[in-house]
Amino acid sequence: MDGIGLLFLGGMFVVMWLFFIRPQQKQAQQAKDFQAGLDKGARIVTTGGIHGKVLKVDDTSVLLEVDNNVKLRIEKSGISMEMSQAAYGGGDADKKSDASASK
Repeated sequence: MDGIGLLFLGGMFVVMWLFFIRPQQKQAQQAKDFQAGLDKGARIVTTGGIHGKVLKVDDTSVLLEVDNNVKLRIEKSGISMEMSQAAYGGGDADKKSDASASK
């Protein structure tokens, strides 16, 4: 009975790792890669919901234009996603732009 309980506990740990820990690590790595690959001109959304265009990229911060002559300096860690992902969801931006271009 003790071996079965240990096996059950190990199985629960594996299931928790597969469904909770691993996806969170994968998402964190994707965000880190996105923040490291930012270029001038990219349209982004911050974690606070501010939309803007990248004017300058430094080591740890980004100069963001949110309106005409309104600029904010924010940390790269405060950037959540690209504007096309915010508007259309993950991966659907190309499909939506292709559909609107063909009309």
